[in-house]
Amino acid sequence: MLEVYVDGASAGNPGKSGIGIYIKGEGHQLRISEPIAPTDNHSAEFQALLRGMEEAAKLTTGIVSVRSDSQIVVMAVEKEFVKNEAHKPILAQILAIATTFDFFFIKWISDADNRAADALARDAIHRKD
Repeated sequence: MLEVYVDGASAGNPGKSGIGIYIKGEGHQLRISEPIAPTDNHSAEFQALLRGMEEAAKLTTGIVSVRSDSQIVVMAVEKEFVKNEAHKPILAQILAIATTFDFFFIKWISDADNRAADALARDAIHRKD
């Protein structure tokens, strides 16, 4: 089973933004920290999940358990619905990737339990790429 921790961060609304992904399991340990185009925090969270799903799909077709500290993202995936028009295409991509796994789970976790992904996302904001 892969455990995928995702987080998005934005310094402003919109502002400089970054995503952080920490993947562990099945012999893998992967850390991704990437700056993204300036956006708001919710959009950064959706982009982080999409990027995490893409990376997980490269590593397995088996069991994937995603953890996020964004209640909006977790609820959108669970309900397969989001009101914000800007997030609908990203959610559609996330759900499409989820169907490629034998089992897919998503769970909300506290900020304290998502420190690795949070640190990666915050580092991405401050990187000068």
